[in-house]
Amino acid sequence: MSDADYQRYAHATLSAVEKQCDAWLDQDVIDVDTHRSGGLLELAFPNGSKIILNTQPPLKELWLAARGGGFHFRWSEGQWVDTRDGQGLMHCLSHHASQQAGMPLRFAMDATAA
Repeated sequence: MSDADYQRYAHATLSAVEKQCDAWLDQDVIDVDTHRSGGLLELAFPNGSKIILNTQPPLKELWLAARGGGFHFRWSEGQWVDTRDGQGLMHCLSHHASQQAGMPLRFAMDATAA
């Protein structure tokens, strides 16, 4: 994967996550505050817990840090895939966000966004 492709996929993913959080706020589902600084996106939940998504350009990976652990994802066949168990990023993010929010939350990546 080229550096430009990595940047495009990573940016689209962080933007999709931010967009979903904004939609939940607009729909009065949950107030997940987002803060983005360059390639780092922080999600802050009402209970004070956080999830961090961080780009790792030298490795061409996205890293996720949640209460439940840390995960590394590489782009493969149109999605970010966990380097250990092959799980998709959006599935993993949905799982950990739901746990930290205390309610079901689902993130999805529009395939056309990347």
